[in-house]
Amino acid sequence: MSRLCSGRILRRLAPCAAVLLLAACSSNPSRHAGHRPAPGTPIDDTVKLSPELAAEANNVLFHAINLIGTPYQWGGNTPDSGFDCSGLVDYVYRKAIHVDLPRTSHAMSEVDAPKIGKVDRLASGDLLFFRTSGSSRISHVAIYVGNGRFVHAPNSGGVVRLDYITNPYWSRHFAYAKRVLEQ
Repeated sequence: MSRLCSGRILRRLAPCAAVLLLAACSSNPSRHAGHRPAPGTPIDDTVKLSPELAAEANNVLFHAINLIGTPYQWGGNTPDSGFDCSGLVDYVYRKAIHVDLPRTSHAMSEVDAPKIGKVDRLASGDLLFFRTSGSSRISHVAIYVGNGRFVHAPNSGGVVRLDYITNPYWSRHFAYAKRVLEQ
């Protein structure tokens, strides 16, 4: 089978693989890997988007899920170079729905968009902001996919992956979210 034919097959199978990955919600274990939410954890995605915003959110999610496993690279903003957290978010939003976001997580956190402070009010496609550097400054950004999970490029030596917002590390560092789809 030629490389060209193999490439075509892979491109056609990518959306199916994305759906399977989202359904399986698997990620590589690490010291910050997602823990399953404890029984009774109030993450049930009660926030429903309009049909138009839901379609945009789905497009964002498919693009993000397709990038799981891409290596982390500080300053990276393409699948070929690898991603840091803000490079991943900007790339996904640009490719999926043609929205240009600022380049850093801190600058993204200042975008004029509705702010969500509670985890139980999140909707798919929301940007999640974290304070991971020990200061009050936003230092990490991720994309919420639903059911308490988010996609992000977490750290040097890691890969783009899914994690749970209820993981003790991430819940402790969560600051707020923004619904940029409603801009």
